[in-house]
Amino acid sequence: MISPLRGWASRWLKGGVDRWSSGKAVRFLVAGLGNPGARYARSPHNLGFMVVDRLAEREGIRLARRQGQAVVGSGEVGGQPVLLAKPQTYMNLSGKAVEALLAKHSLEPGSLVVVYDDHDLPFQALRIRTQGSAGGHHGMESIIQCLGTGDFVRVRVGINPGAGKAEADFLLHPLGREQSAELDELLDYAAQAVAAIISEGAEKAMTKFNRRAQGEPFEEK
Repeated sequence: MISPLRGWASRWLKGGVDRWSSGKAVRFLVAGLGNPGARYARSPHNLGFMVVDRLAEREGIRLARRQGQAVVGSGEVGGQPVLLAKPQTYMNLSGKAVEALLAKHSLEPGSLVVVYDDHDLPFQALRIRTQGSAGGHHGMESIIQCLGTGDFVRVRVGINPGAGKAEADFLLHPLGREQSAELDELLDYAAQAVAAIISEGAEKAMTKFNRRAQGEPFEEK
């Protein structure tokens, strides 16, 4: 017979455990936006999913169970209890899943961090904001509409390849070879930015992580 401790260790080695079985109340919801299915897995429009996956990997959180209309995992980031989520509604209906998760865990929009791709920023740029409009992003439009406010933290991850506005064909197809080669650094950087928001607050995280592109600081206006 396998002891409970050995069983726990086995689950940990297989990719993390749902550590929030301890019953602690969730304080932050981190929602990465994207589209479900292998077809979109490596597309620029799924960078929100990818960042949440990387954060889960870094923090030993298992993203595997369904809760409402999202795949979720719970644990700690920076000593704070968090729920990581990837809405499975398809991008344009992301707000339904996010609204339901906030309600289930008795959280206000101020406890929400949304991570998503932004075609108005060049690839590898990153910008943290504490409020604002959707900027033409349909997933964000859905969240703002469902919550009735844009007053929540968002992490905008740049995907523009540098040839004008990113078109739908580009957004929904796999990343090109050049961008794929730079993807790991971007995902690590964005995951660290989200962790800093949770552990240090959005204002400090802005100072540390906002940037125009790799290695170039972003100056707020």
